[in-house]
Amino acid sequence: MIARLFNWINSRYKIEKLLYFSREKSVPLHRGTMWYYFGGITLFLFGVQVITGLVLLFYYRVGSDASFESVKFIITQVKFGWLLRSMHSWSANLMVLAAIIHMMSVFFHRSYRKPREMTWVTGVTMLFLLMVFGFSGYLLPWNELAFFATKVGTDSARAIPLIGDFLLKLMRGGSDVTGATLSRFFGLHVSVLPPIFTGLLALHLFFVQVQGMSEPLESAGHGRKRTMPFLPDFLLRDLMVWLVTFDILLLLSVFFPWELGVKADPFSPAPAGIKPEWYFLFVFQSLKMLPAHIWGIEGEVLGVMVMGVGAGVLFILPWLDRASSQGLRNRLFDVIGVFGLLYFATFTILGYLID
Repeated sequence: MIARLFNWINSRYKIEKLLYFSREKSVPLHRGTMWYYFGGITLFLFGVQVITGLVLLFYYRVGSDASFESVKFIITQVKFGWLLRSMHSWSANLMVLAAIIHMMSVFFHRSYRKPREMTWVTGVTMLFLLMVFGFSGYLLPWNELAFFATKVGTDSARAIPLIGDFLLKLMRGGSDVTGATLSRFFGLHVSVLPPIFTGLLALHLFFVQVQGMSEPLESAGHGRKRTMPFLPDFLLRDLMVWLVTFDILLLLSVFFPWELGVKADPFSPAPAGIKPEWYFLFVFQSLKMLPAHIWGIEGEVLGVMVMGVGAGVLFILPWLDRASSQGLRNRLFDVIGVFGLLYFATFTILGYLID
């Protein structure tokens, strides 16, 4: 039966060539092989996001007078609705974590070096898009925490020179966070971001398939290479890692279900301790700790400008680190990478601990 089905498809679409390509594909073996799995974990969690998001969409209604009630209906009336919502929220956070680990492994292995510059650029773009996904999705339950966190988050846009006020109004659909903001965030979350992200993901995977997986700088070009066949050896290991990831996701969703909180009231004062999602905490805390003015420039404006430059440097990193393309390791980039990681971790912890 399976053989007949395969022959039927193969006679029309020549999928035999794809199988041949997969059989020839191999994965380099070295001390850092384990880091390859984080790319697969990110992909798996994106799949969970799509499936749970589509199911939630059947019940969710957008609007300042309907969103909170519809989410409440999902978690109290729909069978396993609470589990689906928890899985959607937890998988979003785990996906950002896996993407950050994946990007850092690529950074320290110098896997962005020539000829994989565009693989790096598409990867960094997707990481930023994941954060926008998280930011736009955070407001959708229209609860108190999401409302005021969005207010604080969108307020930061005001610090961007020249276009700050325009961006603020573009995001909010006015001067304040209202039902118009909710509609815009919903449209961004379910209509604008998914096709852009899916297109970039397809391009990223295409680059990886055509160019193969990169080896760390120190392993490349030294003697006979050890490899593992992609099909079935690496694929089976990848599936096992996905299974473990799914178990962790289920455990988190069951034992730490995502709370709904209380409905947002725009006229009530902001409760104490409002904070953004964990991956924005280092930005939030950095801006909070800056003095009012530095060298005659508003501290917040200067902070946003420095972070904007940092994000820009990430995109053009393969062209800045020319030594890696020649097989040489520039230690300055290691120092910058370790400093960046320590900064991110320290200010995230401070942001979590300090009210």
